Amino acid sequence: MHIEDYSFGRIVIDGTEHTRDLLLLPDGQIEGWSRKEGHLLQWEDLEEALAARPEILVIGQGAVGAMKLAAGLTQRLAQEAIEALPSLTAKACEDFNRLSQTKRTAAALHLTC
Repeated sequence: MHIEDYSFGRIVIDGTEHTRDLLLLPDGQIEGWSRKEGHLLQWEDLEEALAARPEILVIGQGAVGAMKLAAGLTQRLAQEAIEALPSLTAKACEDFNRLSQTKRTAAALHLTC
């Protein structure tokens, strides 16, 4: 799976355009995604991604970083042996493309703010 393009509210993966937040799973599945509290990422929001047992979870926090991580989330991921890489979504897309070539990588991508 390869992210070809990202801009505010839009992402192109393997030639297909998506316009809502997504989970990218290590086995190549792409799932629509939402959070319990819109701009706050919590453990419960990641259940599907965590079930895929990634080594790395790339987190796209939005074009300007509006999606925040709940307190203790990265530490809890580390306890599960999952490295969290939060960043702006544009950088997260680059990170996913690079890391998914060699590591079991999932991504949680907020496409707008």
